[in-house]
Amino acid sequence: MSNNKIALITGITGQDGYYLTKLLLEKDYIVHGTVRRTSNINTDRIDPLISKYSKEEKLFLHYSDLLDSSSLSSLINLIKPDEVYNLAAQSHVSVSFKNPIFTTQVGTLGSLSLMEAIRHSDKKIKFYQASSSEMYGGEDLVMLNEDSPLIPKSPYASSKIFAHHMAQIYRDSYDLFFVNGILFNHESPYRGETFVTKKITKAVGRIAQGLQSKLTLGNLDASRDWGFAGDYVEGMYLMMQHDTPQDWVLATGETHTVKEFLENAFEIVNLDWTKYVETSEKYLRPNEVDYLLGDSSKARSELNWKPKLDFKGLVELMVDFDMKEAERERVLIENNLLKPTWEYPT
Repeated sequence: MSNNKIALITGITGQDGYYLTKLLLEKDYIVHGTVRRTSNINTDRIDPLISKYSKEEKLFLHYSDLLDSSSLSSLINLIKPDEVYNLAAQSHVSVSFKNPIFTTQVGTLGSLSLMEAIRHSDKKIKFYQASSSEMYGGEDLVMLNEDSPLIPKSPYASSKIFAHHMAQIYRDSYDLFFVNGILFNHESPYRGETFVTKKITKAVGRIAQGLQSKLTLGNLDASRDWGFAGDYVEGMYLMMQHDTPQDWVLATGETHTVKEFLENAFEIVNLDWTKYVETSEKYLRPNEVDYLLGDSSKARSELNWKPKLDFKGLVELMVDFDMKEAERERVLIENNLLKPTWEYPT
């Protein structure tokens, strides 16, 4: 019988799912992930991991849905995981205003169904709930920690607060190892293309390659505490290895505006961002979060965690990746193998 730890990851096909899966496989875990049974499943991020580890029977994907409680219970009983990481969500804040019902269902009932499946399992299972800095609302220009008030400004943030509190309630009521990771913005080359950082670096690559003429964004003065997703999943793992289940903030302790991100990204390719970027009200949220800055001193002292990649390094990593992608796209277009589907193609 194998002595490998077993992990179950919901949201395995997302950015954090990729980095966490990679980390756990490198630590000799057996990893199971859930994917929704839809016609447009996108496993692009984790395909290299599937190719490498599936044949070794280290990585498995299962059709399951957070809104199907019976399938979750069956899956938990089947694989008997040691650790469950709940990363699944409709995670785009702006989209949560357009689709508040689905966002809320997944974030609340979906997360609760998973907690219930774990509570009723005959095995002691550790549970990680992906909380978010969006829960704070960014009302004041202060550093935010585990005890700061939660003032949601979006359906996404509100649903995250529900799951955050339920994890605390289950931990205290049933003596379960449930932790909340309150992660501030964390980016990477594998960030979803609707997020502002990825939207910027994608555009930088295409503009530099002559494939795009301009970029339209919303609030350029919004300030965020941006870190690297690869560093943050290490924090998730460390939370689950701690002696006692608690809540931890992961953040860099620095804040930068969208405008600063633009300046740094365009500077890498020696372009003046002001010549290519315009703003539009259609990209503004109905209720803006202007400022988020995290205090991760608890995680640094108790988990011995700290971010390794700084802001400039993060921007450079993302731009370098998307420059290579844009070069590939240019070659495909020149050979009539690709038609541009992005905004403002040249």
